[in-house]
Parts: sequence; C-alpha cells; structure tokens
Amino acid sequence: MTTSYPSATATGGLAAGRWGPRLWALLFVLAGNMLIDALEVSVAVVALPAIGTDLGLPLTAVQWTMTGFAVGFGGLMLFGARVVSLLGRRRVYLAALLAFAAASLLSAFAQEPWLLVATRLVKGFCAALTAPTGLAIISTAFPEGPPRSRALSVYTLFGAVGFTTGLLLSGWLTGYSWRLTFAFPAPVVLLLFALGLRLIPDSDTTPGAAPDMPRRYDVTGAVTFTGALLALVQGITALPAHGWTDPRSGGALLAAAALLALFVAVERTTSAPLVRFGALRGGPMLRSALGAACLNGSYLGLLFVLVHQLQTVAGWSPLRCALALGPAAAPLAVTALLSGRLVTRFGAPRLIAAGAVLPLAGYLLQLRTSWPLDYPGLLLPTLLLVGAGFVLSFAALNTQATAWLPAAERGAGSGLYQTAVQTGAALTPALTAALLTAATPPHATAAEAVAACRPALVLVAALGGLGLLVGLRGLTRTAVPRRPPVPPTHSTTGHDHGPDDEDLDLRRP
Repeated sequence: MTTSYPSATATGGLAAGRWGPRLWALLFVLAGNMLIDALEVSVAVVALPAIGTDLGLPLTAVQWTMTGFAVGFGGLMLFGARVVSLLGRRRVYLAALLAFAAASLLSAFAQEPWLLVATRLVKGFCAALTAPTGLAIISTAFPEGPPRSRALSVYTLFGAVGFTTGLLLSGWLTGYSWRLTFAFPAPVVLLLFALGLRLIPDSDTTPGAAPDMPRRYDVTGAVTFTGALLALVQGITALPAHGWTDPRSGGALLAAAALLALFVAVERTTSAPLVRFGALRGGPMLRSALGAACLNGSYLGLLFVLVHQLQTVAGWSPLRCALALGPAAAPLAVTALLSGRLVTRFGAPRLIAAGAVLPLAGYLLQLRTSWPLDYPGLLLPTLLLVGAGFVLSFAALNTQATAWLPAAERGAGSGLYQTAVQTGAALTPALTAALLTAATPPHATAAEAVAACRPALVLVAALGGLGLLVGLRGLTRTAVPRRPPVPPTHSTTGHDHGPDDEDLDLRRP
C-alpha cells in the first residue's frame, strides 16, 4: 500500500505549517532510520575488544568491523544513488530496510569473522541507499518553506545524536554481549519497515531510464572502486605480520592500485559513469573533501586507540569506556541545530580553520600520555577539544563542499565528498591497527602497551595537521564562483538540501 502526499506546491493546512498524523509518522520512519545509520560506526567502536576476545581476532582483524561498514557506505555511495534513480525511492528504501535488518541478525549470530565483515559491508551499502533517499523523500513529501525546514531540523537532530547514542548503547549492551550490540537494530528497523509500507510515498518522477535508453548501473565502476578499498585495507593490516613481499600484504596493495587505475579508466570511458570528474575541479569542494576526510579519519583513529588503552590495557568496562568517550561526541549532538547559524555568521572557511586547530591541539596533548592513564588531566581535555572542533568545522565543511559548484555538478560533488569522508573512516582505523600491532611487543606490560600507542597517535596528529593546512589554505584562497552560492539547509550530520534530488547528500562522522 502506498500513500500520496502533497508536493511542495501544496496549499491549505500543510502550506500553513500544520501537519497531519501521517506526515509525523513518515518523519518518524525517516528520522528513526537516520539515527540507526548514524550509530552504526559508534556501536562497533566500544565493542571492538569484546569481539576480538570472543572470536580470537587481533587488532588488525577486528578493525574490519569498523572499516567494513565505512567501505560499504562510502565505496558504494555513488552506485547506490544510481540504483535509486533507476529503481525508484520507495522500492529501494524498503528493500534496504529489510536487508539491513537481516544483516543485523546475521552479524549477531556470526561465528566466522568473514561473515561478520560481510554483514558490515551489506549494512554500509544499505545506509548508502537509505540516507540520501530519506532526504529526497522529505523534499517531496513536505511542502517547501517552514514545514520542510521543520522536518529537516527533526531529521538533523536524530542524525546528530546517533553517534552519541551508539556509544552509550554499545557500552551498555556489550557489558552483556557484543552480539546484542549488532542485533538490537533489527527489530527497530523491522518496525520502521512495517510503518514504511503504509507511509513511504511513491516517487514523484518515474524511475528508470527513458524508454529508448538502456539502464546503466555501472557495476564495473562500483566493483573496481569498492574492491580497491577492500584490497587497500587488507594490504595495510597484513603488513605487520607478513611484510611487504607477501601476497597478502604487498600483493593486496598492488591489487588496490591496479583496481583504482581500472576504476578511473572505466569512469572516463563509460557512457554513464558513476563519477563526473569535472566536479573535482572546484577548489572549495576538494578542500572540503580532504578536510572532512582528515577530520573524520583522525577522530576514528583516536577513538580506536583510546578504546584499546581504556579497555584492553586499563581494564575499564565497556560502559565506563563509552561514558568516558562521550565528551568528544556529545557536543555535536547538543549544538546540531545551531550549526547553520554559525556558518552564516562567521563563514565556512574561518570555521573550518578554527575547527581544525582544536582537534590538533588535543592530538598533540595525547602524545604525552603515559601509564597510568590520566583521564582528567590528558584524555578528557583531548576529547573536549576534538568535540569542539567538530562543532565548529563539520557543518562548515558540508556547506562549503558543494555551495560553489554549478547546479549540474552538485550531485556529483556531493557523492564524491561523501566518498572521501568514508574513505578516511575506512583507512585510518586500518592504519591505526597496523601501527599498534607493529609497535606492541609480545607480552607487553601496561606501560609498554601505552607507549606502543605513540606511532598510531602520531598518525592521528599528522592527519589533524593536514586538516589544519587544508583549512588555512582555504583562508588564503578567494573563490570566484561561476554562480552565487546557494545556502543549503544544513545539518552537522551532513545533510545539504537543495531544490532537487541532485542537491541531496548525506555526510556524517
């Protein structure tokens, strides 16, 4: 059963900002799924030590529970947008909800590491399908003006609190079993699916290609790019155990380079590419993509190290660890609805530069950490600085990414930006795990284990430093737009909403 909703040109009660129960219920479905997508990374972070202990996995293997989701999300984001455009929003959204629920249950019962990683990849792809589609549904189901702005605010808030919610839920549930951490989204998503069957409207436009044009999904492009990311992560994490010459490490890195080259060749020659490289010509978009990849990657790398220190070395419980990490995640959730005002008042370049300084200061402070751990004197200030950096810069990065692109290239630019953010989320935990493994001696004492974290923390600080250089570069460059920038309706979880589907994207930490 499908439901029709007034378009943006609707009049009457909706135009005046009054919603009926069906619109509220639809928004509950979309925002609820947004929250589930947003917490998928953070639920894995706190559960890493428990997963590794239960399945007998080293750090270089258990990190796949984080990177698998990021690879599925970022590696298949562009392909997911193509699938939605050809098959239609409602059909794809509902199918993705079912697949997400099934993958959640399989994750919870997985006894083999490969199955756990595979389910994380599937869930990442499902998020790549539902996150931007949810925004597209809002753009047509809610009339333009105050009703749509209110809907986007609710959607934004749910997404912004997702990461913090995931940390706390994971800390609580992992105390019983890490499997509950992966299982609990399943019944929630099934409820959203049941409601969505009645509430999610059909697309306003007919899906698929024109009658005389074949459907082109560009599966080759999707497979080569995702394969390159998987091979790169595999090569990085295999280096400590196998060295550069082993096929499992050096061979995987060579395969990643070959697949990436093939992806570029395919995209330049196919008639319907996933990537329009013309969108990369814009300096602000490139700086935003690189800055956001550094911000997101360095943050997740820091969390990876801190979870290792607090749980594996110091013996903290998962819940205590989750609460300890809260100061880095909570500020973004609390200030989500104020971020647009900050960008309007101070400008994106200034906020990006200022927001890069604070995390870097925290990362440099963390380099002083020694045993025993000093949470109030070192860890807490670091987490607060990182949280403040996200408050200042993440929304500004989202805004700057596509504001100066021509309308025809904004969709491509948004997809490339999201891919860069998730690539940072995939590669940094892999590099962090490899450095921790290589630096930690066998049967290390607590003091030796904490000291062995230094190379990984140097990597995190280096990424933070690169983000700062990118931000400072933006202050010294005067962009000359080919059109006036269109201020997006914006969220710190990465929603930039414009007048049509190509202006919709999702980018979140």
